[in-house]
Amino acid sequence: MRNSRHALQRGESVRKRRLLLERAHERFVADHSLAEDAESRSTFASQSDLRSVVLDSWVRSKRRAIDPNATPGARPLSPDELEELQRLHPIARVLPVVNRLLLDEAMQAGFVVAIGDAAGRLLWVDGDRRLRSEAEEMGFAAGADWSENAVGTSAPGSALLLGDSIQVLGAEHYNRAVHQWSCTAVPVHEPESGAIIGVIDVTGNDVAASPHILPLVEATRAAVEAELKLVAMRAALERGHEVTGPRSIASTARGSRGLRRQPVKQATPRLMLLGRDPALLEHGGGFTSVSRRHAEMLVALAEAPGGLSAAALAEQVYGEPGAEQSLRPEVVRLRKWLAQHAVGLELLSRPYRLSGPLRLDAHETLEALERGAHRLALAAYEGPVLPSSEAPVIEQLRHEVDSTLREAMLQTAAAPLLFEYAQNWAVDDVQVWEALLQALPPLSPKRTRVVARLETLAADR
Repeated sequence: MRNSRHALQRGESVRKRRLLLERAHERFVADHSLAEDAESRSTFASQSDLRSVVLDSWVRSKRRAIDPNATPGARPLSPDELEELQRLHPIARVLPVVNRLLLDEAMQAGFVVAIGDAAGRLLWVDGDRRLRSEAEEMGFAAGADWSENAVGTSAPGSALLLGDSIQVLGAEHYNRAVHQWSCTAVPVHEPESGAIIGVIDVTGNDVAASPHILPLVEATRAAVEAELKLVAMRAALERGHEVTGPRSIASTARGSRGLRRQPVKQATPRLMLLGRDPALLEHGGGFTSVSRRHAEMLVALAEAPGGLSAAALAEQVYGEPGAEQSLRPEVVRLRKWLAQHAVGLELLSRPYRLSGPLRLDAHETLEALERGAHRLALAAYEGPVLPSSEAPVIEQLRHEVDSTLREAMLQTAAAPLLFEYAQNWAVDDVQVWEALLQALPPLSPKRTRVVARLETLAADR
């Protein structure tokens, strides 16, 4: 009897909390002053008993002109585009850990488990079949963008933006379509560099945001990061051999929408630069953090497969003539680093060149844009090339990627894709917002938000 009474009391408390959140959300959405006036916002926060992390996210959502009534997850990736992102993502190699620690329990408890990339794009969604079907109807599906820039406050998007664990209950979501759901999400880090590479999310009823769920999801995250480290260590030991047999990670197959592990195959080393600082080198089934100077040199050599003289390489990296003296010790260090990490590449001399091909994620984005795969390119774009670098070769590649992406969005992208680009990567670009206004249909509800953004930009000039 006592347990039943306590359960009823907890249920009543949650229902009361939900009602208060609904009222706070309606007031916030209707009152435009709350996003700009700090004093009014402080009064609102104390009256509504709203968590500061949620209110801050609502403010960001309103300032980005996100529509709380829009269908979340609009225009998901095509199956081919989704498969390509799944194939490339580091977490693909350790999905069995999520299955073992989190998915099996979610299936029994009636939850949905989702894994997204660092940009907030959901790559795998699995769990209770009925609940998963309902989640897909409201846009929570593999291939959909659930970043905070796209849908406002949500556990996966806000966890990525904040770089920390978060639970979101009911109407704490900015989008009204998600008010019947609750969720818990944690960001996943690349073990060596600490860079955020993705997010793990549990979505369902109110229990999905209960206190006992968060430790479970965080424990799963810890196990995933530990397994990623083991994968890298195994790859270093087994360089040149496919990871198979009893030493490989167990795989599962749950259909195209589930948490499928992609096979680990030997492939050309791949340098990941977009939005990363430091860069990451994918090789032999593992990932290794790359110092800024080494990344700059590798990019210069990858851009010139025929080789570079010492003077040319020094100018590409240091940006000034006569820097060969500074270059030579870096060449020695890079050679040792390539050998130490068994990358499968050597740095040859006369001229300086790599012994084999090196893929760059920036080149992949440019190639996708060239063949018209704009949605794939935008989904894979996680930010400027090696943001802190001032090396001429990096600045040139950064400019090429950013300007090509912008031009593609302006010239050939459909209005929904242009809107996604504007929200995520061109918040202050007046020309992009003006082009978006022209591209939207006359009766589109997004026009009001675009006009509001243009007015804000005009007032800030």
